[in-house]
Amino acid sequence: MCDYLRLLTLGTDNPHEVENLIEQDLDLHHHEAEQVFHAMNSMAESFPGLGIVAAVLGIIQTMGSITELPEILGQLIGAALVGTFAGILMCYGFFGPMAAALKAVREDEHVYFTCMKVGLVSHLQGYAPAVTVEFSRKVLLSHQRPTFAEVEDACGELPPV
Repeated sequence: MCDYLRLLTLGTDNPHEVENLIEQDLDLHHHEAEQVFHAMNSMAESFPGLGIVAAVLGIIQTMGSITELPEILGQLIGAALVGTFAGILMCYGFFGPMAAALKAVREDEHVYFTCMKVGLVSHLQGYAPAVTVEFSRKVLLSHQRPTFAEVEDACGELPPV
């Protein structure tokens, strides 16, 4: 944001060039943030497979003790299934939800940056401040978007300049 405000103070006056530059910057930011989400999601998706491998190894160990008493076999089979449980818990209990939360934060951040982009470009195109605020407000998600009346009230509470 500061970089683009600096461009405005240096005399940049072509809204299309600034919009393209901001759009490229947002695409790069989106791509970088998406890499973190994909890495976390890939990690989450790998845990059930690791749990299955742990269970198979446990069953192999159990098969080597097949002549033992049922109580001992039960303990060995239970230990083998702990690997499956751990893999599922790590996937759906920790890393999957963290990946989803990262994605939601990234998407909210993208909307926020898009709102700023619309405001800057609208200002560069010469719209009145109230119209610029309306353009910016319109790109916000409905549950985040203040109503027209809320914006008017907030602007009315500003100290005079």
